[in-house]
Amino acid sequence: MEYTENITGIKINVQAVDITIGDDVKDTIRKSIARLSRFYDRIKWADIYLEDKKEKKTQQKQVSIRLGIPGNDPFASEYGNNFHELLTNVEDKLRKQLERR
Repeated sequence: MEYTENITGIKINVQAVDITIGDDVKDTIRKSIARLSRFYDRIKWADIYLEDKKEKKTQQKQVSIRLGIPGNDPFASEYGNNFHELLTNVEDKLRKQLERR
């Protein structure tokens, strides 16, 4: 599943590998990007990759986000069992990277 949308001038590209994500996960993505944009106002785009490897027994899910900003693009990734929790953790990692700029 792939979809693209614009939120306050930020192009969000979501790629979910072999899964369909629900509206609740999409809403969590929107909120995370909105919070990051309030923290750092020069974000142009965000690439979000969601994966669910059902063959794994633990940490089946992965979330990766790359932000398009001037200079080097911040990137963070996390493995776990819950997309909402992973999105929050990746958002925190990205916020820490943005703080160092």
